Parts: sequence; structure tokens; C-alpha cells
Amino acid sequence: MADLDFAQIVTLIRKEDPRFDRQAYKFVCDGLEHAVKELKKKDAARAKISRHVSGQELSEGLRTYALDQFGPLTKTVLNSWGLHETIHFGDIVYNLIEYNMFSKTEADRREDFLDVFDFDTAFVTPFQPRARRLPMPSFAESE
Repeated sequence: MADLDFAQIVTLIRKEDPRFDRQAYKFVCDGLEHAVKELKKKDAARAKISRHVSGQELSEGLRTYALDQFGPLTKTVLNSWGLHETIHFGDIVYNLIEYNMFSKTEADRREDFLDVFDFDTAFVTPFQPRARRLPMPSFAESE
């Protein structure tokens, strides 16, 4: 298995679990790298130390990474890859763990990814127009 590259491993995974597009796996890998960098920035004193990322932290990192990459099209792109809720991030992570591409600690569980955030709230709401209250016209002025 050690001789297989990422693309080959994703091909093997997708034979067993075809729910997610291969781009979803690349997105999760790239998003993990992004999440680790962001967490290191927040924790500058330990920036040189390798840090484990929890399911919640990775989900939040994937949220910000997706918004940075795809903007208003984020939900459309993720949905087209089979990603509809945060537990799907966990499904991909655990598929990659089974092939030794990712590692986990004893405390990690697939359920750590369950309902971390709602896709509509995270990816649609920020781009919806906000209702503005316009001043009421004064009818006295027009007479």
C-alpha cells in the first residue's frame, strides 16, 4: 500500500464508497493543510510543533477554505462532489484513515464531524442580500 500515490488510493476508496467525487478527497486534503496553517497562526507560540486537528476544527477549517476558494458557489461545488453536510467530511477523513493517508488519536470519532455547521447557513446565507430599511417618504414635502 505504501507504494500507491494519493490518486490511486482515492480510486481504491471510491470502488468501495462511490458517494464522493475524487475532487472531494483533494479538497479535504488541501483543506486540512489550510486548517493546520490557520491553527498555527492562532497559536504562534507552538507554531513549530506538529498539531493534531479535531473533527470540529477540521470542519471549520474546511468551511473557511471552501469560502476562500469558491465564494458564492461553495455550496454548489461541494454538493456536486457529494458533500451535503459536515459528517461527509468525516466520512472522507475516515476513508483516508483506513488507507493510512491520515491518522487519528484514540479520542477521535467519526461523529466529531456530525452537525458542526449547516451548509445553508455557512455557504448560502453570507451571500444573500440583506434587507435594508428605506426611510418612509414624507408626503407633506410633496404637497
